[in-house]
Amino acid sequence: MDRLGTTQGHALPDRPDAPDGHGCPDGGARGTTAVVFDLDGVLVNSFAVMRQAFTTAYAEVVGDGEPPFEEYERHLGRYFPDIMEIMGLPLEMEVPFVRESYRLAHLVPVFDGVPEMLRELRAHGIGLAVATGKSGPRARSLLEQLGLLDLFTVVIGSDEVDRPKPAPDIVLKALAVLDSDPARTVMVGDAVTDLNSARGAGVTAVAALWGETDEPTLLAENPDIVLRAPAELLDACFGRACTL
Repeated sequence: MDRLGTTQGHALPDRPDAPDGHGCPDGGARGTTAVVFDLDGVLVNSFAVMRQAFTTAYAEVVGDGEPPFEEYERHLGRYFPDIMEIMGLPLEMEVPFVRESYRLAHLVPVFDGVPEMLRELRAHGIGLAVATGKSGPRARSLLEQLGLLDLFTVVIGSDEVDRPKPAPDIVLKALAVLDSDPARTVMVGDAVTDLNSARGAGVTAVAALWGETDEPTLLAENPDIVLRAPAELLDACFGRACTL
């Protein structure tokens, strides 16, 4: 894999015609040729590990007191250094946070239904990418440990674009690697930053509600499609149905 995690030697099959269907507004995601995923809270349930890593980093760098993890959660989707700046916390927290994240990575589970959903999308010739607030190396390491890395054509971290989410750069870079038309691409995320990044790139903004997301805040952003289980993405992409 190269610096951006582009999978070499894994050609995607030609996509067959999607079955006819109904239920998604303005055609929903029918005719989709590519899907870009956020990682944390969408593919993997990393919140417990994230909380532990944040707590350790806060104790080591800041000291005593209650770590403001709930505030940190409100900024998920952004790059860790950007969150530290927004929260007024020392950037020095990044080193222990990343260290603990690697150390505890074996405790991060994949959400139920995600591997099956990814494999079916690939079987239908849909290109897959990850665009995450994590650094690229950390994201690829986690996906490789989970046995999912080879399902993605590219995995892009926030350290590999000039402007991380909510800017559209990371989604635009995924589109370029996938060679996908924005009008036939969806971005699946669990944070407002994901939806903003998707819309800035001109792709369909899909809200994933199966993790620990702030549902009212996410729905207030009027995502194009709302999904409550990973398998529902298959219905949306293949035009069978859509959860509203």
